[in-house]
Amino acid sequence: MLTRRQFFGSIGGLSALGVSTAAYGVGVEPMRLRIKRYHPMPRQWPADFPLKIAVLADLHACDPWMSLERIEGIVERTNALNADIVVLLGDYVAGHRRVTRFIPANEWAAVLAQLKAPLGVHAIMGNHDYWDDKIVQRAGHGPTIAHRALEATGIPVYENDVVRLTSGGRPFWLAGLGDQLAYMPARRFRPVPRVGVDDLNATLAKVTDDAPVILLAHEPNIAPRVPSRVALQLSGHTHGGQVRLLGWAPALPGDVVKLAYGHVRLKCDVIVSGGLGCSILPVRVGVPPEIVLVTLGRTPPAVS
Repeated sequence: MLTRRQFFGSIGGLSALGVSTAAYGVGVEPMRLRIKRYHPMPRQWPADFPLKIAVLADLHACDPWMSLERIEGIVERTNALNADIVVLLGDYVAGHRRVTRFIPANEWAAVLAQLKAPLGVHAIMGNHDYWDDKIVQRAGHGPTIAHRALEATGIPVYENDVVRLTSGGRPFWLAGLGDQLAYMPARRFRPVPRVGVDDLNATLAKVTDDAPVILLAHEPNIAPRVPSRVALQLSGHTHGGQVRLLGWAPALPGDVVKLAYGHVRLKCDVIVSGGLGCSILPVRVGVPPEIVLVTLGRTPPAVS
Protein backbone atom coordinates (compact mmCIF):
# COMPACT_ATOMS: atom_id res chain seq x y z
CA MET A 1 0.00 0.00 0.00
CA LEU A 2 1.32 3.42 -0.95
CA THR A 3 2.06 5.54 2.11
CA ARG A 4 1.60 9.30 2.21
CA ARG A 5 5.38 9.82 2.36
CA GLN A 6 5.95 7.51 -0.62
CA PHE A 7 3.21 9.25 -2.58
CA PHE A 8 4.61 12.74 -2.05
CA GLY A 9 8.11 11.51 -2.77
CA SER A 10 7.08 9.77 -5.97
CA ILE A 11 5.37 12.76 -7.52
CA GLY A 12 8.61 14.78 -7.36
CA GLY A 13 7.12 18.10 -6.40
CA LEU A 14 3.86 17.34 -8.28
CA SER A 15 5.53 17.44 -11.67
CA ALA A 16 3.57 14.40 -12.75
CA LEU A 17 0.33 16.30 -12.21
CA GLY A 18 1.36 19.09 -14.52
CA VAL A 19 2.95 22.44 -14.04
CA SER A 20 -0.29 24.35 -13.49
CA THR A 21 -1.58 21.92 -10.88
CA ALA A 22 1.78 21.97 -9.13
CA ALA A 23 1.79 25.76 -9.02
CA TYR A 24 -1.72 25.77 -7.58
CA GLY A 25 -0.96 23.01 -5.08
CA VAL A 26 2.14 24.76 -3.76
CA GLY A 27 1.45 28.45 -4.20
CA VAL A 28 -2.33 28.89 -3.95
CA GLU A 29 -4.31 26.27 -2.06
CA PRO A 30 -1.99 25.99 0.96
CA MET A 31 -2.53 29.71 1.53
CA ARG A 32 -6.32 29.61 1.38
CA LEU A 33 -8.51 29.46 4.49
CA ARG A 34 -12.10 28.33 4.75
CA ILE A 35 -14.61 27.75 7.52
CA LYS A 36 -15.95 24.18 7.44
CA ARG A 37 -19.20 23.81 9.39
CA TYR A 38 -20.73 20.67 10.86
CA HIS A 39 -23.99 20.23 12.78
CA PRO A 40 -23.98 16.62 13.99
CA MET A 41 -26.74 15.33 16.23
CA PRO A 42 -25.15 12.65 18.42
CA ARG A 43 -27.77 10.71 20.33
CA GLN A 44 -25.64 11.09 23.48
CA TRP A 45 -25.80 14.88 23.30
CA PRO A 46 -29.02 16.56 24.52
CA ALA A 47 -30.81 18.24 21.62
CA ASP A 48 -31.65 21.22 23.83
CA PHE A 49 -27.99 21.78 24.76
CA PRO A 50 -26.42 24.12 22.16
CA LEU A 51 -22.63 24.30 22.02
CA LYS A 52 -20.35 25.80 19.36
CA ILE A 53 -16.83 24.38 19.10
CA ALA A 54 -14.07 25.95 17.01
CA VAL A 55 -11.46 23.38 16.00
CA LEU A 56 -7.90 24.14 14.89
CA ALA A 57 -5.71 21.22 13.80
CA ASP A 58 -2.28 20.66 12.28
CA LEU A 59 -0.94 24.18 12.31
CA HIS A 60 2.65 23.18 11.36
CA ALA A 61 4.11 26.61 12.09
CA CYS A 62 7.00 27.60 9.80
CA ASP A 63 8.04 30.26 7.32
CA PRO A 64 6.92 30.85 4.65
CA TRP A 65 3.99 28.41 4.70
CA MET A 66 2.52 29.12 8.14
CA SER A 67 4.04 32.39 9.29
CA LEU A 68 3.20 34.19 12.51
CA GLU A 69 1.22 36.71 10.45
CA ARG A 70 -0.84 33.90 8.94
CA ILE A 71 -1.43 32.34 12.36
CA GLU A 72 -2.60 35.76 13.56
CA GLY A 73 -5.12 35.78 10.70
CA ILE A 74 -6.34 32.30 11.67
CA VAL A 75 -6.76 33.44 15.27
CA GLU A 76 -8.72 36.50 14.14
CA ARG A 77 -11.04 34.40 11.94
CA THR A 78 -11.54 31.91 14.75
CA ASN A 79 -12.40 34.58 17.32
CA ALA A 80 -14.91 36.08 14.88
CA LEU A 81 -16.86 32.79 14.95
CA ASN A 82 -17.87 33.49 18.56
CA ALA A 83 -17.56 29.84 19.52
CA ASP A 84 -18.25 28.72 23.07
CA ILE A 85 -14.98 26.81 23.23
CA VAL A 86 -11.83 26.47 21.11
CA VAL A 87 -9.91 23.19 20.86
CA LEU A 88 -6.43 22.69 19.42
CA LEU A 89 -5.78 19.19 18.08
CA GLY A 90 -1.98 19.03 17.91
CA ASP A 91 0.87 19.20 15.38
CA TYR A 92 1.89 22.78 16.04
CA VAL A 93 5.47 22.34 14.84
CA ALA A 94 6.64 22.20 11.22
CA GLY A 95 6.02 18.83 9.60
CA HIS A 96 8.62 19.09 6.82
CA ARG A 97 12.06 20.56 6.11
CA ARG A 98 11.19 22.74 3.12
CA VAL A 99 11.07 25.91 5.18
CA THR A 100 12.95 29.18 5.46
CA ARG A 101 12.53 29.28 9.24
CA PHE A 102 11.36 26.95 11.98
CA ILE A 103 9.24 29.14 14.23
CA PRO A 104 10.15 28.68 17.92
CA ALA A 105 7.36 27.30 20.09
CA ASN A 106 7.17 30.34 22.33
CA GLU A 107 6.43 32.53 19.29
CA TRP A 108 3.52 30.55 17.80
CA ALA A 109 2.16 29.77 21.28
CA ALA A 110 2.02 33.49 22.08
CA VAL A 111 -0.15 34.04 19.00
CA LEU A 112 -2.46 31.13 19.85
CA ALA A 113 -2.85 32.64 23.31
CA GLN A 114 -4.88 35.40 21.65
CA LEU A 115 -7.69 32.92 20.97
CA LYS A 116 -10.78 33.77 23.01
CA ALA A 117 -13.87 31.78 24.00
CA PRO A 118 -16.15 31.80 27.07
CA LEU A 119 -15.20 28.21 27.97
CA GLY A 120 -11.55 28.72 27.13
CA VAL A 121 -8.97 27.22 24.80
CA HIS A 122 -7.93 23.59 25.30
CA ALA A 123 -5.18 21.59 23.61
CA ILE A 124 -3.71 18.15 22.99
CA MET A 125 -0.42 17.13 21.40
CA GLY A 126 0.14 15.60 17.95
CA ASN A 127 2.71 13.16 16.65
CA HIS A 128 4.99 15.83 15.15
CA ASP A 129 5.11 17.67 18.48
CA TYR A 130 6.66 14.50 19.88
CA TRP A 131 8.69 13.52 16.84
CA ASP A 132 10.44 16.89 16.54
CA ASP A 133 11.41 16.92 20.22
CA LYS A 134 14.66 14.94 20.20
CA ILE A 135 15.16 15.22 23.96
CA VAL A 136 11.75 13.70 24.67
CA GLN A 137 12.32 10.99 22.07
CA ARG A 138 15.58 9.94 23.73
CA ALA A 139 14.26 10.24 27.28
CA GLY A 140 11.09 8.31 26.52
CA HIS A 141 8.82 10.71 28.37
CA GLY A 142 7.51 14.27 28.08
CA PRO A 143 6.27 16.93 28.28
CA THR A 144 7.25 18.19 24.85
CA ILE A 145 8.51 21.67 24.01
CA ALA A 146 5.13 22.41 22.40
CA HIS A 147 3.29 21.23 25.50
CA ARG A 148 5.31 23.49 27.78
CA ALA A 149 4.99 26.47 25.44
CA LEU A 150 1.19 26.27 25.36
CA GLU A 151 0.86 25.84 29.11
CA ALA A 152 3.22 28.79 29.65
CA THR A 153 0.62 30.98 27.89
CA GLY A 154 -2.22 29.63 30.02
CA ILE A 155 -3.61 27.10 27.53
CA PRO A 156 -4.15 23.75 29.28
CA VAL A 157 -2.83 20.65 27.51
CA TYR A 158 -4.47 17.28 28.15
CA GLU A 159 -2.73 13.92 27.96
CA ASN A 160 -5.12 11.15 28.95
CA ASP A 161 -6.96 13.63 31.13
CA VAL A 162 -10.38 15.24 31.36
CA VAL A 163 -12.00 18.44 32.52
CA ARG A 164 -15.64 19.04 33.43
CA LEU A 165 -17.03 22.23 31.93
CA THR A 166 -20.38 23.96 32.18
CA SER A 167 -22.24 25.97 29.53
CA GLY A 168 -25.55 27.61 30.31
CA GLY A 169 -25.77 25.61 33.50
CA ARG A 170 -25.31 22.32 31.60
CA PRO A 171 -22.22 20.18 32.28
CA PHE A 172 -20.11 18.21 29.80
CA TRP A 173 -16.71 16.57 29.80
CA LEU A 174 -13.78 17.39 27.56
CA ALA A 175 -11.34 14.47 27.32
CA GLY A 176 -7.89 14.75 25.76
CA LEU A 177 -6.16 11.58 24.57
CA GLY A 178 -2.39 11.17 24.54
CA ASP A 179 -0.83 10.90 21.11
CA GLN A 180 -1.05 7.46 19.50
CA LEU A 181 2.25 7.71 17.56
CA ALA A 182 4.37 9.67 20.03
CA TYR A 183 7.49 7.49 20.16
CA MET A 184 7.62 6.01 16.69
CA PRO A 185 10.99 7.71 15.89
CA ALA A 186 12.41 6.50 19.22
CA ARG A 187 12.62 3.01 17.80
CA ARG A 188 15.82 4.18 16.08
CA PHE A 189 17.44 4.68 19.49
CA ARG A 190 16.16 1.74 21.55
CA PRO A 191 13.45 -0.92 21.69
CA VAL A 192 10.09 0.74 22.30
CA PRO A 193 7.37 -1.48 23.75
CA ARG A 194 4.63 0.90 22.63
CA VAL A 195 4.82 3.87 20.30
CA GLY A 196 1.79 5.70 21.68
CA VAL A 197 1.14 7.40 25.00
CA ASP A 198 -2.62 7.11 24.61
CA ASP A 199 -4.75 5.36 27.23
CA LEU A 200 -8.40 5.55 26.26
CA ASN A 201 -9.72 3.46 29.13
CA ALA A 202 -7.83 5.38 31.79
CA THR A 203 -8.92 8.68 30.26
CA LEU A 204 -12.62 7.83 30.23
CA ALA A 205 -12.38 6.34 33.71
CA LYS A 206 -11.82 9.89 34.96
CA VAL A 207 -15.35 10.83 33.85
CA THR A 208 -17.34 10.64 37.08
CA ASP A 209 -20.93 11.35 36.07
CA ASP A 210 -23.30 10.91 33.14
CA ALA A 211 -22.71 14.32 31.49
CA PRO A 212 -21.90 13.99 27.76
CA VAL A 213 -18.28 13.56 26.66
CA ILE A 214 -16.30 15.16 23.82
CA LEU A 215 -13.03 13.36 23.03
CA LEU A 216 -10.02 15.10 21.50
CA ALA A 217 -7.73 12.63 19.71
CA HIS A 218 -5.07 13.85 17.28
CA GLU A 219 -5.10 10.71 15.14
CA PRO A 220 -8.61 9.54 14.18
CA ASN A 221 -7.59 5.86 14.12
CA ILE A 222 -8.77 5.31 17.70
CA ALA A 223 -12.40 5.87 16.65
CA PRO A 224 -13.45 2.19 16.25
CA ARG A 225 -12.43 1.64 19.89
CA VAL A 226 -14.25 4.67 21.29
CA PRO A 227 -17.33 3.52 23.24
CA SER A 228 -20.81 4.93 22.85
CA ARG A 229 -20.32 6.70 26.18
CA VAL A 230 -18.59 9.40 24.07
CA ALA A 231 -20.83 11.73 22.09
CA LEU A 232 -18.27 13.24 19.75
CA GLN A 233 -14.64 12.63 18.76
CA LEU A 234 -12.68 15.48 17.19
CA SER A 235 -9.49 14.61 15.28
CA GLY A 236 -6.98 15.92 12.77
CA HIS A 237 -3.66 14.42 11.62
CA THR A 238 -4.65 13.28 8.12
CA HIS A 239 -4.92 16.74 6.51
CA GLY A 240 -7.78 15.14 4.58
CA GLY A 241 -5.07 13.36 2.60
CA GLN A 242 -3.56 16.77 1.70
CA VAL A 243 -4.28 15.87 -1.92
CA ARG A 244 -7.87 14.84 -2.73
CA LEU A 245 -8.90 14.09 -6.29
CA LEU A 246 -12.67 13.72 -6.70
CA GLY A 247 -12.89 12.62 -3.09
CA TRP A 248 -9.98 10.15 -3.43
CA ALA A 249 -6.90 10.68 -1.26
CA PRO A 250 -4.11 8.77 -3.04
CA ALA A 251 -1.57 9.44 -0.28
CA LEU A 252 -3.59 7.64 2.40
CA PRO A 253 -3.57 3.88 2.98
CA GLY A 254 -6.86 2.12 2.44
CA ASP A 255 -7.38 1.26 6.10
CA VAL A 256 -7.67 4.92 7.12
CA VAL A 257 -9.63 6.29 4.16
CA LYS A 258 -12.96 6.06 6.00
CA LEU A 259 -11.54 8.24 8.78
CA ALA A 260 -9.52 10.52 6.51
CA TYR A 261 -11.83 13.50 6.48
CA GLY A 262 -15.25 14.78 7.40
CA HIS A 263 -18.10 13.42 9.52
CA VAL A 264 -18.37 9.69 10.22
CA ARG A 265 -20.85 7.93 12.50
CA LEU A 266 -19.55 4.96 14.47
CA LYS A 267 -20.45 4.29 18.10
CA CYS A 268 -19.94 8.01 18.50
CA ASP A 269 -19.90 10.79 15.95
CA VAL A 270 -16.42 11.48 14.56
CA ILE A 271 -15.33 14.68 12.82
CA VAL A 272 -11.89 14.76 11.19
CA SER A 273 -10.52 18.18 10.27
CA GLY A 274 -8.57 18.77 7.08
CA GLY A 275 -6.23 20.90 9.17
CA LEU A 276 -4.38 24.12 8.44
CA GLY A 277 -0.78 23.37 7.52
CA CYS A 278 1.17 20.82 5.52
CA SER A 279 3.44 17.93 6.34
CA ILE A 280 6.09 16.13 4.27
CA LEU A 281 5.61 18.63 1.39
CA PRO A 282 4.02 22.12 1.38
CA VAL A 283 1.30 20.92 -1.00
CA ARG A 284 -2.49 20.91 -0.91
CA VAL A 285 -4.86 20.07 -3.75
CA GLY A 286 -8.60 19.64 -3.25
CA VAL A 287 -8.48 20.06 0.52
CA PRO A 288 -7.80 23.70 1.43
CA PRO A 289 -6.78 24.70 4.97
CA GLU A 290 -9.78 24.99 7.23
CA ILE A 291 -11.08 26.11 10.58
CA VAL A 292 -13.79 23.69 11.67
CA LEU A 293 -16.90 24.96 13.46
CA VAL A 294 -19.01 22.25 15.10
CA THR A 295 -22.47 23.12 16.41
CA LEU A 296 -24.05 20.66 18.81
CA GLY A 297 -27.69 20.74 19.86
CA ARG A 298 -30.37 22.93 18.44
CA THR A 299 -29.97 26.66 18.79
CA PRO A 300 -33.14 27.99 20.45
CA PRO A 301 -35.20 30.32 18.26
CA ALA A 302 -34.75 34.03 18.74
CA VAL A 303 -37.35 35.74 20.86
CA SER A 304 -39.26 38.33 18.82
